[in-house]
Amino acid sequence: MTPQERADFIADIALALSTKQEPTEVLSDDEVRALKLFIKKQEQSIALRQSIIEKSLTALLIAAALGLFGMATGWFTTHLYRP
Repeated sequence: MTPQERADFIADIALALSTKQEPTEVLSDDEVRALKLFIKKQEQSIALRQSIIEKSLTALLIAAALGLFGMATGWFTTHLYRP
């Protein structure tokens, strides 16, 4: 990029930043309400997904603890318990 091209580029950026553009389209009340409902639905979906993950991890930890307990019980009854 030549110095002249760089200066033109900087001038174009400065001009674009200095001109303030107003939004040409404003949402209607129905569109705003629909958008809020969509956002609420997405938040609920995220919360549901998080709770499912938490419950799945809890179930996996409980299953692992029961498995270890079963293995330990088997080992103790095989090696240490002599009636």
